[in-house]
Amino acid sequence: MLTTRRQALGAALSTPFVPAILRAAEPDLSALTDLTTGVRPITPAERAARLAKAQALMRENGIGAVLIEPGASLVYFTGVRWGRSERLTAAVLPAEGEPMIVTPFFEEPSVRESLAIPAEIRVWQEHEDPAQVVAGFLRDRKLAARPIGIEETARFFAVDGLRRALPSARLVSANPVVRACRMIKSPAEIALMQAATDVTIAAYRWTWPRIDAGMTGAEIGALMNAATRKLGGDPQFALVLVGEASAYPHGMKAVHRVAPGQVVLMDCGCTVQGYQSDVSRTGVFGRPTAEVARVWNHMAEGQRIAFAAAKLGTPAGQVDDAVRRYYVSLGYGPDYKLPGLSHRTGHGIGLDGHEPVNLVRGETTRLVPGMCFSNEPGIYLPGKFGVRLEDCFYMTDTGPRYFSQPPASIEQPV
Repeated sequence: MLTTRRQALGAALSTPFVPAILRAAEPDLSALTDLTTGVRPITPAERAARLAKAQALMRENGIGAVLIEPGASLVYFTGVRWGRSERLTAAVLPAEGEPMIVTPFFEEPSVRESLAIPAEIRVWQEHEDPAQVVAGFLRDRKLAARPIGIEETARFFAVDGLRRALPSARLVSANPVVRACRMIKSPAEIALMQAATDVTIAAYRWTWPRIDAGMTGAEIGALMNAATRKLGGDPQFALVLVGEASAYPHGMKAVHRVAPGQVVLMDCGCTVQGYQSDVSRTGVFGRPTAEVARVWNHMAEGQRIAFAAAKLGTPAGQVDDAVRRYYVSLGYGPDYKLPGLSHRTGHGIGLDGHEPVNLVRGETTRLVPGMCFSNEPGIYLPGKFGVRLEDCFYMTDTGPRYFSQPPASIEQPV
């Protein structure tokens, strides 16, 4: 039974059909307006340019075609948004000519609905092997004897089926094609990511002042998601860690409630037309202790060091190295040892919340214009608290530029 107003609020925000008795607990979102009304979608011309680039890379790397299952890469090249199941739907991008989509016969009208490029659609019936349909397309295009690239997230059954359908085929990684395209964001992609970040920042500004004593992380996250929807974003995650839970990057099972002096760490993001935001903020309900303020300042400086290290031409791993050198000088670590930074400094971001490449030790990929990353070198003190500030940036011709500006102090975390 719901016994408190805050419990009622949490249920009201997380349940699609809200009983009338609980509607009074819903937040007043009337001051928020949709920030995405003028956002432009990816154009057909840009999708054509993506395919042309991919085909040039295929020829450069000696790849005849690329197989892509549903997910961000399928959306990127074809516009088709589809879930993965035991029934194969996939795209084949050939080194020359139009792509092909293979899908079950009864799904063809639905697949065609979101198809955003000229492409042939070949169907298979329930008793048939879809890998044979893919093999037939490759034979028809005289590509079966050339290496076939497999997008890195494709499932084993799809790859194994193609191997059985084309026993002589050489299956290779499609990373030199797919990664090389998706890692470099166009101005239109960056604009969509900026719109998503603007929504998330506005939702933070609305949510933070409404945090109250006794609230759980789930209740705060529900407020954040409600604001995000009203602002025009599609919420993807709203991780809110209270007190000791903030000491562990992805939290604990135990439920913690806000109390004076406790750390509140929020890690939230949304999508706008599929493109992601990812922003973390850490503050304190009430007055921070000297220890919390000191660690917050250390982490903020670590974030500044990472941003300064992200110079054009620099190997991505050296950004992580720069942060860890600073943390070690303060007595954290070394390496991933706690108290300190137990994860990488940042990850790639775009259509996926986490995508290659990462700001992590040993990553030799050099930073070039169009790459996008999170910057989140958190500091965690097990059993006590953690601090994580996360702001994403993109590389320009003159260096890194933030999608969101990091907060100036623990007193004003958003």
